Amino acid sequence: MNERIRITPIRVVNAEGEMLGEMETAVALRLAQEEGLDLVEVSPDARPPVCRIMNYGKVLYERQKKSGGPRQHKTQLKQLRLRAKTGAHDIEVKVNKAREFLERRDKVKINVMFKGRENAHHERGTEMLEEIIKSLQDIATVEQPPRMESGKMMSILLAPAKH
Repeated sequence: MNERIRITPIRVVNAEGEMLGEMETAVALRLAQEEGLDLVEVSPDARPPVCRIMNYGKVLYERQKKSGGPRQHKTQLKQLRLRAKTGAHDIEVKVNKAREFLERRDKVKINVMFKGRENAHHERGTEMLEEIIKSLQDIATVEQPPRMESGKMMSILLAPAKH
């Protein structure tokens, strides 16, 4: 960049992208300084090397802005699975995990799976899901109430509450 370019002659491209042709490094540097810009080597492997007249500080700023900075959180759908026979403590652990997801602004789908004779007790699944809704009502809204899906699974969909 600028005075650190030692090779001469160089091929020069101006700020608008027009080819100015081959010239001495000192002449190209003077052109860049007259415009208040920098002379930056963009292709050092070419013969002669290609240099561009540009605002290098602006390029660095744009690159930093593109690579870093706060990123917007993309909402994901997280799923938790339970069984009709799941114990109270295990449900509590799943509720805490769901709370974590909801605090991160993710949606949570909770599935209660039924196998064999458990299919005769869908009311147990409904009770479990209603308990979960009550325990998470401070942080979540019910987007889809408890309903049967594909015969062997009951589910609800919770979304983070708007604050």
